[in-house]
Amino acid sequence: MITRPQHWLRGMVALAAIVLVAASISAIGTSAAQKAAPAAAKSAAPAAAKSAAPAAPDHYQTAVNAAYAKFKSLQEGKNADYIPALAKVDPNIYGVALVTVAGKVYTTGDITSEVSIQSISKVFTMAKVIEEQGPMAIESNMGVDATGQAFNSIVAVEQYKGAEMNAMVNPGAITATSMVSGADRAEIWKKIIDTYSDFAGRPLSVNQEVFKSEAETNQRNQAIAMLMYAYGHIKAEPLRACDIYTEQCAVSVNAKDLAVMAATLANGGVNPVTGKQCMTTTNVPKVLAVMATAGLYDDSGKWLYTTGLPGKSGVGGGILAVSPGKFGIAVISPPLDAAGNSVKAQKTIAEISNALGGNPFAPKPAAKAASK
Repeated sequence: MITRPQHWLRGMVALAAIVLVAASISAIGTSAAQKAAPAAAKSAAPAAAKSAAPAAPDHYQTAVNAAYAKFKSLQEGKNADYIPALAKVDPNIYGVALVTVAGKVYTTGDITSEVSIQSISKVFTMAKVIEEQGPMAIESNMGVDATGQAFNSIVAVEQYKGAEMNAMVNPGAITATSMVSGADRAEIWKKIIDTYSDFAGRPLSVNQEVFKSEAETNQRNQAIAMLMYAYGHIKAEPLRACDIYTEQCAVSVNAKDLAVMAATLANGGVNPVTGKQCMTTTNVPKVLAVMATAGLYDDSGKWLYTTGLPGKSGVGGGILAVSPGKFGIAVISPPLDAAGNSVKAQKTIAEISNALGGNPFAPKPAAKAASK
């Protein structure tokens, strides 16, 4: 028979055994956790180190930065002064922008200061006419060949009776402006500025000081307009066409605007930043062809030889260039060379394009098929 003390004793022994077992289990768990912790930390360390490592530099931004640094101190050329307002523009403005067909934007330098678009506007007015009337409207009315003479040559108009121009020189450009449809000046102007804004991806506006300055000194362009009217290429109101052309040249843009406009052409007429279709894809090659052959005034051949890029300059100091299917580049720097092209912009764009393989005339040899 078990007495009360014996029963109490056996209970205490059982309780002690339970406590010992629990302590052992706890010790085993703690030991396992301690052993596992360094292993987990060790395995996590490479992942943490990997995520903390700096990202590889983007080769587009590297190329843009390198070219900017290389030519930043270049002091060559001078502002256009035949238009008084352009002579007053800060010659130290220097902005660089590149926009890929995927909509990636790379910039450096001054991309907020604006200059007047000037002759770069010719590209986008021509694009509008082609969209409205088809490519043959341009070719049959003012032609697409380089004139071999100055952009504002009256002799060239007389020599060919206005038939062998192109839309990148003033006689052809004023004629192209006259071809934009509209019931009145206001409607024509709205179509033009809306086209420019769509290509740039933001609303653009006119620098009224530049417009006024140009309008007061554009007698030569008025004479060109009257000649193109006399030879039947401008159908009506030549002086109105000249006035609208003068206003389109005074539209304000920065380097990023121009790069987006160029990238829209590179992307088959679709603005890669906004996604808007600004031009029919099949019409884009016609625009690029005229840019390639006549986009940089008297030095268009030299430019194409150096870069292979369809480009367009303006005496406001901007140049844009197109690497089809890849990117658009633009640079603004007001000092010009004797041909009327920005000195820094030419060198900077060539440097960037060469670094990124932008020249469409530089194909890679096809790999040879393995012999059987």
